[in-house]
Amino acid sequence: MASRSPSPEFSPLAIGEDLTPLPAYKEASTTLVNFSNLLEPPLRLHEDLTSGCGGQLWPAGMVLARHMLRYHKNSLRDARILELGAGGGLVGLGVAIGSQVDHPIHITDQENMLSLMIQNISLNRLRSRVVPLVLNWGEPLPAEVITEKPNVILAADCVYFEPAFPLLISTLEELLALCPDAIIYFCFKKRRKADLYFMKTAKKKFLVEEIEDIDRPIFSREGLFLYTFKRKP
Repeated sequence: MASRSPSPEFSPLAIGEDLTPLPAYKEASTTLVNFSNLLEPPLRLHEDLTSGCGGQLWPAGMVLARHMLRYHKNSLRDARILELGAGGGLVGLGVAIGSQVDHPIHITDQENMLSLMIQNISLNRLRSRVVPLVLNWGEPLPAEVITEKPNVILAADCVYFEPAFPLLISTLEELLALCPDAIIYFCFKKRRKADLYFMKTAKKKFLVEEIEDIDRPIFSREGLFLYTFKRKP
């Protein structure tokens, strides 16, 4: 799918500085997610905020998963896929169900999300196809990741906690150094001015392009933006 630089109409810089409202918090429950009828059978996603806000379904994850299923489901067979900040595993598990992938998909987050990732892998009978890992941004990459050298990195709603921004940038740099041809699919929701600082930093470090998507006029009005990050030549 073609990508391009953001137009002024949809640039995050064009959005006001007020905070974007966060979604309402939910009771722990299991939801069926078909990503606008792009996934059959649907993903069974257990949401549980006991261990942190990553245990909930967030809008950027829905946008990124829909994009991958709509435009890339038939081109990922040889991909070595890793999801950062997976939470319950929404994007990685959706891709695992909807795509033919020869390599195991690694979904990663902090230690407190590990049990929820494992639970959702089991709910969807994906133990042979999806591997959960603890990956703390800014720390050395796990041995499994170094060995795998992922070339498709999925990151949705990772721009949230400002003190973690430099750690996230560092980890993205390490992943692109592992595999210079890797591509990062990055979706975030602009909530505050600091999020713009993250994107300015990313543009200094990486080749950043906004992605074309049929739903772009819809999700951009909600402050959601979808990019690819690549290593600069």
